[in-house]
Amino acid sequence: MTEKIQKEENLALEVRHVTKRFPGVIANDDVSFSLKKGEIHALLGENGAGKSTLMNVVYGLYAQDEGEFLIDNKVVEINGPSDAINYGIGMVHQHFMLVPVFTVAENMILGSEVTKGTSLDLRRAKKEILEISEAYGLKVDPDALVENLPVGVQQRVEILKALYRNANILVLDEPTAVLTPQEAEDLFDVMRELTQKGVSIIFITHKLKEILNVADRVTVMRRGKVVGHTKPSETDAQGLATMMVGRDVLLQVEKTPAKPKEVVLEVNHLKINDERDIEVVKNVSFNVRAGEILGIAGIQGNGQTELIEALTGLRDAKSGEIHLSGEIIPFEKPRYLVEHGMGHVPEDRHKHGLVLAYNLADNTVLNTYYQKPFASKMMVRNDQAVLSNAIELIKRFDVRSPGAHVAAGTLSGGNQQKVIVAREFSRPLKVLIANQPTRGLDVGSIEYIHKEIIKMRDDGVGVIVISAELDEILSLSDRIAIMFRGEIVTIIDAESATREQLGLWMAGANPEMA
Repeated sequence: MTEKIQKEENLALEVRHVTKRFPGVIANDDVSFSLKKGEIHALLGENGAGKSTLMNVVYGLYAQDEGEFLIDNKVVEINGPSDAINYGIGMVHQHFMLVPVFTVAENMILGSEVTKGTSLDLRRAKKEILEISEAYGLKVDPDALVENLPVGVQQRVEILKALYRNANILVLDEPTAVLTPQEAEDLFDVMRELTQKGVSIIFITHKLKEILNVADRVTVMRRGKVVGHTKPSETDAQGLATMMVGRDVLLQVEKTPAKPKEVVLEVNHLKINDERDIEVVKNVSFNVRAGEILGIAGIQGNGQTELIEALTGLRDAKSGEIHLSGEIIPFEKPRYLVEHGMGHVPEDRHKHGLVLAYNLADNTVLNTYYQKPFASKMMVRNDQAVLSNAIELIKRFDVRSPGAHVAAGTLSGGNQQKVIVAREFSRPLKVLIANQPTRGLDVGSIEYIHKEIIKMRDDGVGVIVISAELDEILSLSDRIAIMFRGEIVTIIDAESATREQLGLWMAGANPEMA
């Protein structure tokens, strides 16, 4: 009895029998779990399993239909984010809630302004921010503009923003989805440091290795329900994957050797400037053949983004040529590329992949809405054809949604990614450019997307894969190009490449000279 009381007294948060319904969907079905003080508790599940919805309920963004919450063993009512903040709950969303043109300090005090009389007391705010960042080992410059910060530092600002509001329960929703491997490792160090200082963390993720690396306990959800609890010491990646998906999942890509044919994409001496008119892609040349996958590896910020934007018509190039199936393609002509057989899964799904206010049916024909069967010669839209196409793709790619009529912005990040992949993979293609194709997806969906990419390769499509996940690059690619400071420093066969080798090339070192 004494041990039971002691355990209960050690709980920072308890969720009891919470149910949340939306029209046509039970997002959370009688969900219960507990968070101990000073622990990292991972919440694992497929896209659409209800993880983010549950945390949005905990944070007061949604109201539960049934169930209750206990904080420090006391039942509390959370009727909005202000209540959650008052109870010491902070949430870092998958898509950051920062104002790009504001400084770090301005973002952090937004809604909790420090005043001196009738004026903002930014000097005092900056002092407090520096004290907090020093205390938690989260170094930031209070005067830096958020839009100029790397993604990993922006996330650090979000965490500090919660700590600035005295959060002792921190919800991290897919925190590594937009981070490089090194930034992810830095985040894990921060998480461990926070728990040592008494902060309790709920860690939502799809990445099994991360859970095994950093979590103390795991709660697994499937289709809105809790299907089990475990500890990393009691399971492995395969066991977690099976719990999450409900079946055995292939964690390794299965493929036969590539049979490359003619060159379908050729890039010659490409030079590209960024928004500051600084050259970020420097005289890059390479080719992709039909029936092969070229992986592009590199630490974020070494020119990959600008290169892919130029290849897909989203950015002009300073000089150089791009040939698609032997024809020189005009820069900044995305429609030309679509009509000539190029598919593109963009790095930023919100900026370049979807119109969030449009429904799924419209999003699945964003680049083909004017073509048959979706429109007649007179440009009259065929609504039934658009709807039938969306229904088929939603089913084929397992998009978790009440239907084709809902807005893309209402879906989880992973399901938004599936909509983009469904649209691009379902067209006849000569070249597919997949930039972070599995970002935010669960292992079951990753398995499916990988199989589809391999199938496209085997059907004679030339594929470029850009990924921050080295394991993905190594397992999918036939050849790997490594970018460093705007240049392709080498192209190697994937079969003989190692993680260590790639890491050295990506850092600017030559492993052959090491």
